[in-house]
Amino acid sequence: MLSANVLAALNNQIKMEGDSSQVYLAMASWAEVQGFEGISTFMYNQSDEERMHMLKLIKYVNQRGGEAKVGATLEPSLDLTNYKALFKQLLEHEIKVSESINNLVGITLDERDFATHNFLQWYVSEQIEEEATARYILDKINLIGDDKGGLYLFDNEMKNFVSPMAPAK
Repeated sequence: MLSANVLAALNNQIKMEGDSSQVYLAMASWAEVQGFEGISTFMYNQSDEERMHMLKLIKYVNQRGGEAKVGATLEPSLDLTNYKALFKQLLEHEIKVSESINNLVGITLDERDFATHNFLQWYVSEQIEEEATARYILDKINLIGDDKGGLYLFDNEMKNFVSPMAPAK
């Protein structure tokens, strides 16, 4: 059984994952309208992944005797001036999600809820990968600079992007 504190924190994380899905969906839509087929594909995939993170939390809460709350998501407030700004915000957002996960892990330790602590280790690992991937992409963007050919190649590569930070399968 989940304590009230752990349940509240998990439900907050469910909301955060839903908000994250919306953030990436808004980024995908912008990129698509701008003609960035690869970036939009990447962002649509990220949006789907965040939704799966939310579902995983919902199922866990319900299986542990809690009741998962699915609340309204926030309308994303983004700087959509260019693709570089988009990816800077992606990194900032992932850092914010990592902080939230870390706070949640801390609550599980305070409450001596070792089952939930163990469950959350997947999210801790996932966030390490997400932040590293965002930094990797920003490094590539910085290498491109203002080169239109480089931007074209970058966008094309983003269609089938596989993070070099992802664990081998």
